[in-house]
Amino acid sequence: MGSEAIIVFFLAGVVLVAGANFLSNLVSHKSDNPQKREPYESGMKTIGPTWVQFKVGYYLFAILFLIFDVEVAFLVPWAVVFGDIGGIAFIEILIFLVILGLGLLYAWKKGALKWE
Repeated sequence: MGSEAIIVFFLAGVVLVAGANFLSNLVSHKSDNPQKREPYESGMKTIGPTWVQFKVGYYLFAILFLIFDVEVAFLVPWAVVFGDIGGIAFIEILIFLVILGLGLLYAWKKGALKWE
């Protein structure tokens, strides 16, 4: 029974995605205006190369933000049920926070938080 259910869910996902793409192509407005195919840059023509490399620090900063954003999403429900789950959960959350703190300290020492 298990493998059949996986196949059914997979096929349902493929059919739903393909159907949504087909339907959006069917009902969407088409435009033959060549200006629609130009890159948009504040309404002005671009000057110089359009492919510019960004510093990897921006991406590291964004990833660190996501990590700590997920931490908050984990801590809020934990705090709501803290009275029901007891002291062991408090030790576990302290270990979790120490690991995240060590990760933040490591990122700080490596200079990932410098915005230059």
